[in-house]
Amino acid sequence: MSRPRTLTKVRCAAARRIPRLNQDYHSYEHDSSRSYTAEEDVILAAAIHHVPTHGFTSTALSSGIRDAGYPDVAANLFPEGVFSLVKYHLVTERLALSKNTPTAASPASGSVSDMVRHLTLQRLHANKPIIHRWQEALAILAMPKHFAPSLCELALLSDEIHFLAGDKSVDTSWYTKRAGLSAIYASTELFMTQDKSPNFKETEDFFDRRLEAAQSLRRTVGYAGQWAGVQAMGIISALRSKGVRV
Repeated sequence: MSRPRTLTKVRCAAARRIPRLNQDYHSYEHDSSRSYTAEEDVILAAAIHHVPTHGFTSTALSSGIRDAGYPDVAANLFPEGVFSLVKYHLVTERLALSKNTPTAASPASGSVSDMVRHLTLQRLHANKPIIHRWQEALAILAMPKHFAPSLCELALLSDEIHFLAGDKSVDTSWYTKRAGLSAIYASTELFMTQDKSPNFKETEDFFDRRLEAAQSLRRTVGYAGQWAGVQAMGIISALRSKGVRV
């Protein structure tokens, strides 16, 4: 199924791609009517290049505005401030997963679980250029006013990965798989900010252990949702330990 790719500003209620009755539990494209404008796109793309140096800050955003050739007043295009910059990174890297990704029917693809692993690690490694700044981003995402849209974007990432992996679940596992992967991804991303191993090998090992645990628990009826909840509480506790108000 062909789906248009847009850099979409989403509201969680409108963004959920819920399975339709009497059809496979595939992902369906969310409302794409509220795309980034050309001005927003070029400014945020330019600002991202300043993140490794300045972090997810107003300085990086202002630098992007100047690099794109706009006056400082263009900052008014982003009423959410630096959250707009963090979200742009999340959205663009999520949509980038579909590029050069073999379909489930392609000989180049493996099993659904193999593809889920490949795509998730691909997304995690996309954070490498800015990983030394990612704790700043996590603090912004965890702010009360940003927490709901942040969780929404995490859900969209999990859904995108399963869609591209060829998951065709037709029961409640459609939900539990996505909830479980969201929890795994969030905890692995947090672990990655502390990883000093070559090419983030310890992060990959951490992810593999969590993924194997999820797959083992999923074989036991009723445990997937409970496991996802436990993981989510662990993530919140870790953020609180770093002084983030959650």
